[in-house]
Amino acid sequence: MHAMYGTPYYIAPEVLSGNYTEKCDMWSIGVILYITLCGSPPFNGSDDQIIAKVKRGTWEFRGQIWNNISDEAKDLVTKLMTKNPMERLTAVDALAHPWIKEQVKTKFN
Repeated sequence: MHAMYGTPYYIAPEVLSGNYTEKCDMWSIGVILYITLCGSPPFNGSDDQIIAKVKRGTWEFRGQIWNNISDEAKDLVTKLMTKNPMERLTAVDALAHPWIKEQVKTKFN
């Protein structure tokens, strides 16, 4: 894949260089999970500022709300939003993550 589509909030760092695989979707899922857990995106600013931050691939758990989020949930977000796509979780790995398994067990058993 080589074309760039989407909004700056969800775009993976490697998409900006134009050479990416399905792992870019895992980054986007990490961003969505981050927003779902805390109510705000991991990057803020103008589109150009967001893109610069995404290129760096650095972010943090900002705000007191993260004090109430489990370490397991934060671990999943971190593993989904790893800058190096080779180190990033696959979809299969994400579904096998302990936090996901616990959520499924808790909600559907």
